[in-house]
Amino acid sequence: MSDPTPHRRPRDLDVDRGAPVLVELKRTIDAPLPLVWQRHTDIAAWPTWQPAISRATIDGPIEPGTTFEWETHGLDITSTITQVVLNSRIVWAGPAAGIDAIHVWTFTPTADGVVVHTTESWSGTPAEADPSHLHANLTLSLAGWLDRLKEVCESGEAAS
Repeated sequence: MSDPTPHRRPRDLDVDRGAPVLVELKRTIDAPLPLVWQRHTDIAAWPTWQPAISRATIDGPIEPGTTFEWETHGLDITSTITQVVLNSRIVWAGPAAGIDAIHVWTFTPTADGVVVHTTESWSGTPAEADPSHLHANLTLSLAGWLDRLKEVCESGEAAS
């Protein structure tokens, strides 16, 4: 007999689909997949191309269990990488200011370049208290991240 429950990913491999704040966006980047992946996963270099990120340090290789600390929009965040599929997918999660965030990024090569798809969920008291405002803020933040990633990859800006 088959399981009547739909297949679900473990919590650390997907966003919280029932969270009060859930944002999904994507951009097509006209650049080689290895370049897009490298630029995105070079966490320590984020502040060199992401104006909203003032600090980023990582405590090991890009692999599950590695933590990184970063500051964006005045928030100090410690995230833990929970999944990595080279040149394809990275997931991290962590708390900040009472919000439990889970962030999934996927990278899909197409004839037009690389489609970068990001999905992030926020749960916790602040997200429950003001989901509309936080949804708008997260949407702006992720759109800016994707736009800047597209810009640096397509322009060939050297990593610092």
